[in-house]
Amino acid sequence: MPVLRTVKDYIRTIVDFPHEGILFRDVTTLFADPRGFRMAIDQMLHPYAGERIDKVVGLEARGFILGGAIAHQLALGFVPIRKKGKLPGAVISEEYQLEYGEAVVEIHDDAIQPGEKVLVVDDLLATGGTAEAGIKLIERLGGEIVGCAFIVDLPELGGRQKLEAMGMDVHVLCEFEGA
Repeated sequence: MPVLRTVKDYIRTIVDFPHEGILFRDVTTLFADPRGFRMAIDQMLHPYAGERIDKVVGLEARGFILGGAIAHQLALGFVPIRKKGKLPGAVISEEYQLEYGEAVVEIHDDAIQPGEKVLVVDDLLATGGTAEAGIKLIERLGGEIVGCAFIVDLPELGGRQKLEAMGMDVHVLCEFEGA
């Protein structure tokens, strides 16, 4: 068995999932390995050491796994940004474009207080649509984004450039070519 030394080594690629021609970057193999998972959490946190952070926001769905672990490590609260209709209570919504159609994400309207410093986390940065929508929700509530941390970036899809054009600090652990 090969020695796994980087986060990227723990991520498997599944060909033609969910559609033909797609190379799916599967982080569940990373999550399943205690050393790999710990490495990913530690590396996602590292750039923000010493910065004031009040809340960790995770984007649905694998961002919940990462965000929960990071919030626990920092002894902070965790806030989910979910698909439309999944949160009880009063929410605000943001619509965004998918490759084929539209989607809507939501956050509780009292989840972030004005002036709170927020770290946004998710597993994968592709086109940046979900992250952009999440950032807009946080900013509408008065939150200030400290940074956006992802495990995987697919640079050809332009998500990082989109978020950086919004003034976001973007941190990724590894990149994969192709979609």
